[in-house]
Amino acid sequence: MSVDPTGATRTSLASVSARQPVGSTVQDLLRRRTELPGGHPDRTTLRTRSIEAGLPLARRLAADYRGRGEPMEDLYQVAALALVKAVDGYDPARKVAFTSYAVPTIVGALKRHLRDSTWVVRVPRGVKDLAVTLATTGARLSQELGRSPTPRELAACLQTTERRVTVALDSWLARFPASLDALVTTTGEERRPLIDTIGETDANIDKVTDLRALEPLLAALTLRQQRILAMRFIHNMSQSEIGAQIGVSQVHVSRLLGRTLAQLRTGMLGQPA
Repeated sequence: MSVDPTGATRTSLASVSARQPVGSTVQDLLRRRTELPGGHPDRTTLRTRSIEAGLPLARRLAADYRGRGEPMEDLYQVAALALVKAVDGYDPARKVAFTSYAVPTIVGALKRHLRDSTWVVRVPRGVKDLAVTLATTGARLSQELGRSPTPRELAACLQTTERRVTVALDSWLARFPASLDALVTTTGEERRPLIDTIGETDANIDKVTDLRALEPLLAALTLRQQRILAMRFIHNMSQSEIGAQIGVSQVHVSRLLGRTLAQLRTGMLGQPA
């Protein structure tokens, strides 16, 4: 004997008509259970047998979602636990087929599991829901078309936009980030940790500190000095052009620039003016 995720002990189902569909078998067992008075010892037995009879249905539904980054046994556990919930919540007196009640319950649990429990990257719920749906829709369209469907075809089938489909597909592919410790093959077939192959020291990082230090120094300059610096270093004007703009010679512009830059340099180095 082995123990299922439901906690029920798997036994032979020979006593349950093997010729009946799963739904009918479970439905019949649960109907017989409701006919027994509360506290009757056979009620627990019939509940256990109902769960066992429904496990093939749970496994079939779980199999529809394999290949999406989750082990099949994990999906089966989720489906089996949802089956237990369906068995406990089903009311034979309502004349609704057990499968009509159980299938949405189990499928909903599988979708929630894939949406909420298997994503390392946090994305909006709507994107997750669409990504899970795309896998099933994509498989169906692939069979119909004989090729992989395009994002536009997926969007048309799901009555959504192509952009939303593209975002969902990209999010699905990125839901499991690669480990930085994973070994990758580099030039010469050398295998190194991924973290050693990406990123580098930003050559401009020191400029951030310099710019922050320059802000008060630039603010302390006269408007004329600020204008000259802007014309020279932002608008790339020559000294002659600057001189023509402010009404002085090119030589005088050169002296003004030299004194201004020296003033800024002194301030940056923290030396007294």
